[in-house]
Amino acid sequence: MEIRTHGRGFSLIETMIATAILLGAAVGLLSLFAVAVAQNEQQGNIAPRTIEYSQDKMEQLMALNFNDAGLGGTMAASSTVGAVPPTAAATGYVDYLDQNGNTVGSSTAAFYTRQWSVSTDSTATLKTITVVVTSRALARGQGVVPWTKVVCIKSSGL
Repeated sequence: MEIRTHGRGFSLIETMIATAILLGAAVGLLSLFAVAVAQNEQQGNIAPRTIEYSQDKMEQLMALNFNDAGLGGTMAASSTVGAVPPTAAATGYVDYLDQNGNTVGSSTAAFYTRQWSVSTDSTATLKTITVVVTSRALARGQGVVPWTKVVCIKSSGL
């Protein structure tokens, strides 16, 4: 019986090197998977809630009469009440919400900030209502803070 010394297979070293390369690639994909999970949480949970909470407030405001105090009462032409920039919350025109959408008493306990403003046109017969909801935190510190802006126009009916 003859023993071959020059076989055509993979040696143990070659197999170990290939396994190490595949393992390195798998570890890289796992970190990518973690980022994907964080982004999915943000886009699948936090962002849609900003839409929901802004629409809820807009429905409340649109249900009010044109000259209701909640819509600024009887306003002069070309005037604005409230504020929507997240850095300039106007008292009476901001809600602080927890993660479940329940109103909380202060911005420190809030996960979402909901602000709105009401502006009249030059004839004081149209009111532009703007609602902005901003999330306070990112999902696992990844990406951009989710926010939603909803704008509607209400007529005095004249």
